[in-house]
This record gives sequence, C-alpha cells and structure tokens, in this order.
Amino acid sequence: MSIVYDLKNVVKERLVDGVGFRLQVPSIEIKAQENIALVGHSGCGKSTLLDMLALILHPDKSDQFTIDPVDGESQSIDKLWHRQRQSRLSQIRKQHIGYVLQNGGLLPYLTVRENIELPRRLLKLADDDSINSIARVLGIHRQLDKLPGLLSAGERQRAAFARALSHRPSILLADEPTAALDPITTRKIMAVVMELIKGLKITLITASHDWAHVYKMDLRVLMQEAEPVDDGRIYQSTFHD
Repeated sequence: MSIVYDLKNVVKERLVDGVGFRLQVPSIEIKAQENIALVGHSGCGKSTLLDMLALILHPDKSDQFTIDPVDGESQSIDKLWHRQRQSRLSQIRKQHIGYVLQNGGLLPYLTVRENIELPRRLLKLADDDSINSIARVLGIHRQLDKLPGLLSAGERQRAAFARALSHRPSILLADEPTAALDPITTRKIMAVVMELIKGLKITLITASHDWAHVYKMDLRVLMQEAEPVDDGRIYQSTFHD
C-alpha cells in the first residue's frame, strides 16, 4: 500500500503567558486504507493533530510533512504552508479529505440533503444518486428534507458522516465523532461507517479516548504520551505507534 501521510519531527506549540502546550510527532507513516485511532486523554493534542492532518492548522516546525492521497499527487504540505499557498491547501482538503467533528458541524439553516450535497457542490461534481445511496446505507434517507435541529444526536452524526463521505474522499478524519452518543448507538453507527470506508477504500483516522471501543473496532493505535517539560511551564504530548 502507498503511504498517504508521512510526518517526521512535526511540532505545534500553543503558548499563553509563558505557559503552554507542545505537540510533537517524531515519525508517523499512515498507509492507504489503514484504520487509525489517535488515543489519549482529553486535551492531549488529538484534535490539534487532526487539524494538521486536515491541512487546517499549520505546524510550527517539521522536517517532513507530505500527503499523497489516492488518485492525487504527492504534496509537501510544510512547503505549501511556508509559501502561503492557501488556495492549493484548500483544494487538496476539499478534494481528498472528509472531516467529521465531535458535534457534527452541520449547518443548521440547510436541510440534511443540502448539508450532505455541500462538498460535491464545492467541487462542482455531477448530480447523481450518491446522496440518496449513502443516506440509505447510513439509515437517514427519511430525514433528508429535515433541518439538523429536528434530528436526534445519532441521526446528526450519521448525517455528518454522510457529508464527509459524499464526495468520495480518499481520507476520512473524525474527531471523537461518537463521544456524545450512548454505547449502543455508537456501535451501530461505527459498524456501518467501517463497512462504508472498507467498500470505498478510504483511509480512516479517528480520535478517541475510549480504549475499549478502539480495540473492538480493530484499529491501529497511535498512542499519546505526555509529560511536563521546561520546569513545568510546557506540557508536551508525543504521538507514536
């Protein structure tokens, strides 16, 4: 399998009044169609790492940060950030990455159908039956003409997954997408999602603090280790296999 992400010595710091947080990634390689879990306690940097993988947040330092999506070209992300090539970063993100936020992130003034269609519209993709098809698989085909506020929490997250997958990205990122759901609903949603991404040959990277759930899903775990450094002024998290 080809390598989708290749990160070496990637660092992101956040400092406030001399006290802060440092995320460090010595070396990570993620292959196409792998299923990855970022595991660690709340506040350890899982969301920060996902935002960097989503090309939303730029690292402060990196020896290497490349992305090579399926059906795309290999790109040096650190160089694009350095050159402030925002439009190119945005295009890579729109075309190759789907992102599910913890709260779903659906736009409340659009119907479920319109939310799911949005990534396809941004890419000017042809109007086909893919929206109905993916909604049917995820069990929300009867909710397509409703506003998100009328859906249950589980239905909203199903819709968020449908939106993230509607343009057939090669990479799906998910930031603790079932944290607000009960265990039974979580298992049902993730079972369907795992079958979907397997069929679509998508690389999954999800953040979680639920060890039991991660192991039941049989994901490759990238674990976080954290320690105070620099006389306790900096809290450093390091992700590794």
